[in-house]
Amino acid sequence: MQSAIELQGLKKSFRLVHGQAGSIKALLLSFKRRKPEELMALKGVDLSIAKGETLAVIGRNGSGKSTMLGIVGRIYKPTSGKVIVHGRVSALLELGAGFHPELTGIENIYLNGAILGIKTRDMKSKVDEIVRFAELEKFIDTPIKGYSKGMVMRLGFAIAVQVDPDILLVDEVLAVGDEAFQAKCYEKISEFQRLGKTIVFVSHDLPAVRRVASRVVWLDKGVIRMDGPTGQVVDAYMAGVAADEQH
Repeated sequence: MQSAIELQGLKKSFRLVHGQAGSIKALLLSFKRRKPEELMALKGVDLSIAKGETLAVIGRNGSGKSTMLGIVGRIYKPTSGKVIVHGRVSALLELGAGFHPELTGIENIYLNGAILGIKTRDMKSKVDEIVRFAELEKFIDTPIKGYSKGMVMRLGFAIAVQVDPDILLVDEVLAVGDEAFQAKCYEKISEFQRLGKTIVFVSHDLPAVRRVASRVVWLDKGVIRMDGPTGQVVDAYMAGVAADEQH
């Protein structure tokens, strides 16, 4: 089966500097003593995601889930390893990412289209459907700095699904929406599945994972601990979490 995404030996490290200097003098005096810590978020991940597959990535906070999705979505560059993506990617990775707070909703729609490489005339034909899906007709001409988290999420999701991507990346943001909008999002995801599009999403909502995903990857401290059918992996993950909490 043709792959949509290939991760080969994927590693990602971040440099962390601990401690804050209280003054310029303290900063200068402590400069030589403050050695950055290297945090390995991903430690050599190999993963192939087939075209048309719906894959969920689960794991505890700090396991590398969002980092992996961010690399696929070109938010981060890998420290080493390869990322091969076949098709146009639309990503909803962080609440408000890709939005300018001083611009109106409609201006941000065109901004996101430009970021995705979509021509203005092509984006214009999608605007009405984006606004309708996001349920923001009354607010679309106001700056998004005044939007609630739910409104920002609705606009972001509407843009992500209406630009006709081959691959949709979603990171946890659906938890912000109300039940009615979540239902509409899941309907859109089902439509994408019927159309044979590839979906990769990160979630702590295990019932949603069981509902949507056909395959699950369990990340643990930057490595794949388990990869397989949804029920098996989710059950193993829940058992692992329960065992950890007993110690």
